[in-house]
Amino acid sequence: MNNIADIQKSLEGVLPPECGLTKAEFEGPDIAIYLRSIAAFYSDENLIRKIAGLLRKRVIIRSDPSSLMPPDEALKRIKEIIPPEAGVTDIQFVPEFCEVRIDSLKPGLVIGKGGSTLKQVILTTGWAPKILRTPTMPSDTIKGIRAASLKEAEHRKKFLSNLGKKICAQVPKSDWVKVTALGGFKEVGRTCILVQTPNNKVLIDCGINPDTNEGTRAFPYLNAMNLALDELDAVICTHAHLDHCGFIPYLFAYGFDGPVYCTPPTRDLMAMLQFDYLNVLAKGSSTPPYQEKDIRKELSRTVVREYEEVTDISPEIKLTFHNAGHILGSAMVHLHIGDGLHNLVYTGDIKYGFTKLFEPANTAFPRVETVFMESTYGGRNDIMPQRQETDKRLMERIHQCITNKGKVLIPVFSVGRSQEIMLVLEEYALTHGETFECPVYIDGMILEASAIHTAYPEYLKPSLQRRILSNRSPFESKIFEVVKGDRKAIVEGDPAVIVAPSGMLSGGPSIEYLYQMAEDPKNLLIFVGYQSSLSMGRRIQRGQREVPFTTRDGRLESLKINMAVDTVEGFSGHSDRNQLLNFARNIKPGPERIFTLHGDESKCDDLAHAISRFTRSECRAPMNLDAIRLR
Repeated sequence: MNNIADIQKSLEGVLPPECGLTKAEFEGPDIAIYLRSIAAFYSDENLIRKIAGLLRKRVIIRSDPSSLMPPDEALKRIKEIIPPEAGVTDIQFVPEFCEVRIDSLKPGLVIGKGGSTLKQVILTTGWAPKILRTPTMPSDTIKGIRAASLKEAEHRKKFLSNLGKKICAQVPKSDWVKVTALGGFKEVGRTCILVQTPNNKVLIDCGINPDTNEGTRAFPYLNAMNLALDELDAVICTHAHLDHCGFIPYLFAYGFDGPVYCTPPTRDLMAMLQFDYLNVLAKGSSTPPYQEKDIRKELSRTVVREYEEVTDISPEIKLTFHNAGHILGSAMVHLHIGDGLHNLVYTGDIKYGFTKLFEPANTAFPRVETVFMESTYGGRNDIMPQRQETDKRLMERIHQCITNKGKVLIPVFSVGRSQEIMLVLEEYALTHGETFECPVYIDGMILEASAIHTAYPEYLKPSLQRRILSNRSPFESKIFEVVKGDRKAIVEGDPAVIVAPSGMLSGGPSIEYLYQMAEDPKNLLIFVGYQSSLSMGRRIQRGQREVPFTTRDGRLESLKINMAVDTVEGFSGHSDRNQLLNFARNIKPGPERIFTLHGDESKCDDLAHAISRFTRSECRAPMNLDAIRLR
C-alpha cells in the first residue's frame, strides 16, 4: 500500500464502524490514525495488532480533533488521574498532533501498570499522551529541544507528511548497491559514507576532524558524491561525537532538507556538542562552516528511533539501530536494502567489552552480507589491560600526585569518557566511606552531558539505571564540584582532580588548565582516551615537552611541559584489538565481507589482515574516495 487512499480503505475493512475512522495520515515512517471514538477502539485489544500486521508500519492512534476535551479542562483531569508521586514537571498540549506531552521524573507512574494510567488519560480527555522523562539534573539542552519541538509543531507535521509520501512512493526494483568512502577511512575523524542504489542515496554519519581547520583534512569529501545535497534521501547518525555528527548542519546550510535518523539521546547530545563547537570556533579565529539556525533546522528534521525498531526510510531501505556500547545512545546501523537485495551493517564506534555505563555491542542481526567496522585500536599491540587493573592504577596515580601536593588534570570527551571516569571516582569514594581525599572539579559541558544521561536511564546498565531511578544518581555525588568561578583559583588552590574537555587537548577548558598547570612538576596530566595523530594530546603523550600554544589574545607561544604525563589504558569507549576480533568472530550470521575504517592506516590494515585469518570473511581496508560495489 503506497498511498493514503489505499491505507484508509484497508483500515475501514478492519476497524469497527463505531470507532469512527476520520482519516489516516503519513507521519514520517509512521501512520497516524484518527478516530472519533477512542473508547470503541480500546474495547478490542486485538485491533492494534491487526492494524500493525496489515500496514507493517508503526501505528499511532489518536482522537479526531473534534473529540478532544478543551485543554484547560483536560489539564485539570490529567492532574487528577496521574498520582502526585509521579513528579510531573510539565504538561503541554500539541493540537497539531492531538497529543499531550507529559514531562515526569517517574514516567513509570505516569504510564501505570500495563499502561492503565495512560489509557485512562486518553479515554477521559481524548488527548494522546506522550511521556518524556525529566532529567534529575537541570539540562538546558533538553529544555531547549522540547520547547523548540512545541514551537515547530505545525512545520514538523508538514515535513513528516511529505516525508511519509516519499518513503511510500513506488520505485523500480534496484539491481545494485554501492558505497562511497567520503571520510574516516584509514584515518580517525570526519567519518562519512554514502550508500547508493539506483533509486536512493543515504549518508551515514557526517563528521569533522576536530584537530584541524584545514578544509581538505577537516571535512568529508562531499563533492565526491557527484550529486547535489538536496538529492540525498536521508542522513543516519550513529552517535553524537563530532567526528561523526559535527558536519551534519552543513548539509542543511547548503540545500539538504530531508530527515536525520538517530536515537533520542543522540539527538540531544548531538545538538549540545554542535552548539558548543560553534562557541569554540567563535572564541578563536576560525570561520564556522554553518550557523546556529542550521542546527535548529537539523533538529526540526530529526526522526528518532529506539534500538531494534525497524523503520522504512525509503521505498526500498529499512533501518534498524542496534546497541553499540560506545556512548549514550550510540548505535550500529543495519540496512535491509531492496527485497532481500543486500544487508549492510555499519558499526560506527563500538565497545565490545566491559564498561560501567553500557552493555557490550550487539552481534546478532537478522541478515548481514557486508560489515563496515571501526578499527581505532585495531593494531597488533593495541591490547588493553583488565578494567579492575585500570581502575586501580588510575586511583594510585591520583593518590601519588595529591600526596605530593600536586593537581591532576584528566582531559576527557564531554560525552562518554567523562561519565565513565566520574563513575570510577564515585565508586572509589563510596568504598572509602563516602569521602574523597580532595575535590573533584567538573568543567565544561560534562555536567550538561551527565544531565542528559539521567533523562535516558534505559540506555544505561541496569545497575546504573536503578540508581538513577531511585534518586541516587552517581553523577550528582557530593565529591563532584562544578566549576563556576575562576579556573586560576582552582589551579592555585589546594590539591585537586580536574576533569575537563576536550579529551585530546584540541580546545575547551582542558587547554586552559594545561596552560596554567604545565610548568609545575608536581602536577600530573593523565590521558584516559584516544589521542588522534594530529592532536596536541598525541604530541604530549609521545613525549614532546615543548608544544606550540595559542593564547587567548591570539599570540603563539611555546609551552613547556614540566608536569608529569601518564596514560592509563583501558577506559576507552572503543574496543581493543582482541575485542574487535571477538566482535568480528561473533557476528551472526557471519558476513561475506568486512571492511575496516576509523583508525590510523596501519591499524585498519592490521585489523583487516587479522580478521581475514581468523574468520571466513573477505576483509580489507578501503581508502577515502574508494567506491565499492556490494551487489
